[in-house]
Amino acid sequence: MIQKGWLVSLLLVFPLFGLAQLAPNMVEGSVAERTEDGKTAPLVGVNVYWEGTSIGTSSDNTGQFMIERTNKTKQLVFSYIGYRNDTLEVNTDKIPVVVMDVSRELGEVEVVHRQKSTEISMLGSVKVEHIGEKELCKAACCNLSESFETSPSIDVSFTDAVTGSRQIQMLGLAGPYVQMTRENIPDMRGLASIYGLTLVPGTWIESIQLNKGTGSVVNGYESIAGQINLEMRKPEVADRLYLNLFANAESRLEANLNLAHRFKNENWSTALLLHGKNNSRKFDHNNDGFMDMPIGSTFTALNRWTYNGGQGIHLQFGVKGSAMSSEGGELDFQPEDALTSNGWGMNVDVKRLEGWAKIGKVFYDLPWKSMGLQLAATTHEQDSYFGLNAYHAEQQSAYANFIYQSIIGNTNHEFKTGVSLQYDDFHETLNDTIFNREESVPGVFFEYSWLPSDAFSLVAGMRADYHNLYGAFLTPRLHVRYAPAEQTVLRLSVGRGQRTASVISENSGILASSRQIIFQGKANDYPYGFGPEVAWNYGLNLTQKFELGYRPGSISFDFYQTDFSSQVVLDLDQDPQQALFFESSEKSYSTSFQGQVDYELVQRLDARFAYRWYDVKTTYRQGLLAKPLLASHRAFLNLAYETRNSWSFDYTINWQGEKRIPNTSSNPPEFQRDGYSPDFFLMNAQVSKSFSERFEIYVGVENLTGYKQDNPIIASDQPFSPYFDSSLIWGPIYGRKSYVGLRFRIQ
Repeated sequence: MIQKGWLVSLLLVFPLFGLAQLAPNMVEGSVAERTEDGKTAPLVGVNVYWEGTSIGTSSDNTGQFMIERTNKTKQLVFSYIGYRNDTLEVNTDKIPVVVMDVSRELGEVEVVHRQKSTEISMLGSVKVEHIGEKELCKAACCNLSESFETSPSIDVSFTDAVTGSRQIQMLGLAGPYVQMTRENIPDMRGLASIYGLTLVPGTWIESIQLNKGTGSVVNGYESIAGQINLEMRKPEVADRLYLNLFANAESRLEANLNLAHRFKNENWSTALLLHGKNNSRKFDHNNDGFMDMPIGSTFTALNRWTYNGGQGIHLQFGVKGSAMSSEGGELDFQPEDALTSNGWGMNVDVKRLEGWAKIGKVFYDLPWKSMGLQLAATTHEQDSYFGLNAYHAEQQSAYANFIYQSIIGNTNHEFKTGVSLQYDDFHETLNDTIFNREESVPGVFFEYSWLPSDAFSLVAGMRADYHNLYGAFLTPRLHVRYAPAEQTVLRLSVGRGQRTASVISENSGILASSRQIIFQGKANDYPYGFGPEVAWNYGLNLTQKFELGYRPGSISFDFYQTDFSSQVVLDLDQDPQQALFFESSEKSYSTSFQGQVDYELVQRLDARFAYRWYDVKTTYRQGLLAKPLLASHRAFLNLAYETRNSWSFDYTINWQGEKRIPNTSSNPPEFQRDGYSPDFFLMNAQVSKSFSERFEIYVGVENLTGYKQDNPIIASDQPFSPYFDSSLIWGPIYGRKSYVGLRFRIQ
């Protein structure tokens, strides 16, 4: 048993070293031009493609690009109107800044490619949706939980009607079943599974990579429904100054300031990212006596450093600190009445400190060979109360992952192997009950990639881990890609996932109710008395790209099946005055189908239409029932139009079908709810105008029609009665909200 907090403290104070996990199929870099004063400035929209192929991309508004590697050639071409073409032989995964020269002879003007806000990989064995900054700016994505409004693959909902916390779902499964990583280091686990989403400002995110189903064994064993990886702004390519100010009609004010500096020796660079949010006014638009949204403030700061030295040495490290305070409940609640029946109030205080580091070596003479070490440590503390429920929790975590990458014979046979360690120490107190657990999981992994041709590839991986409480277990995963034509890709995936459920923090919405929380655990030496959650995921997807009327488009179909062999179940149906947790090996599954079409309807007007169907059922005490508060059907449409004079218009409409509501038939008639919610539409719109490359303003409206769930809080006039419940949320809890903001940058 590892001594309490020892490894966490060591990693927080030891000099931070480490390197990003190297993606063998991707090459990244940046493109710039030489300004009149002799300095360099990013070039936007440069066409980057492999010579003699149709594989290409373009640089974003920071001059950065990322392109998938091909085994056909190493010659990377840079093309831009008014500049001489440049060709570079690429032998590494990261190339230095390419500075293009102005051409003295201008030829024919031709637009080769307009970068899409969301791109789907055609070459990788795993289907990855690359969500860029352009997509994130389509909505008021002030934090990560609000960054998926224009993504049909992710469902976003409120945990309850009091705390204002949002949760995400993928494949019909709750967010904790999705592995969240920051630059391929596991993040937002345990206590941070809900509130951690609000501590990542949207303006800090450079891009998001989203894949459904099981991920790579290199990243761990916890992925069940999918993986969401966040790429934060890199100091070596980020704007020297980026300012974002935001305000909405509900008194929410936010300020974000990003600063980046490249030192003269060009080896070192650093960035300081700052975020502040404040809600100061109380609103009760539905007149139920409770605040519609809590008041409070959030402050977050991040400082990161990178070093690119000689002989392929790469280093980066950073630290992030967050503090959040949120207060809600009845309008006239006073803090001195906390945990008494004088008034129903809610308060959540979160303090979180994170440190991480990466160091590694790329062999320039052997570009297929590299090794890297990832280190991370986190301390997270939450002090909160919800009416008469008091909840205090602390988590200390440490993570280490060493990766070695090479080939077997030739580059058609690549592999990654290494060792890892995940350590967690939890201390939770719910009212008078204490839940402590200490988990230590060392493991080894091996992942083999076979690329015999451009039409076929395979990635097979296996992990062997030893959990100090659950014992040894294996995690096999397989991804297969087949491309019968250049614009057609068929992918298959299968794999196992395992995780420990942090049942209180992951279901925090039930604390904002009068339900009696019952744990029916089987083993006293297991967390909460429950064993691990184990599931198998099977996936099949088809991506077809096309060109119609000289404009590009794509069609994709996804089918995924998740079967649980062991799951911790929250039963809200057996008794509306109880929240019952129990471990089940009975039938529990999620079936998901999604069809999506992306097409440029007319020049500069992009449309995205999607339809999604879920069949998610669990065996409760009453038998096999559909998962509550989840729509089986959802339709989605996003329209994005850009004018030649820098206006942008974005419109999103969501239709959500009916949702099953947990059984309340034993309540008095006035506190009962229907068995199913009605279906409804949600509409969001935003207009933005760029006055220059530096300055942009935007205005928008969320929930255009003002649709709201009626009486979201059961027994709101009797908050200390046994019938009080704010957790049965199936729709929006606030009406129409307008906002305005500005973005200012110096490159």
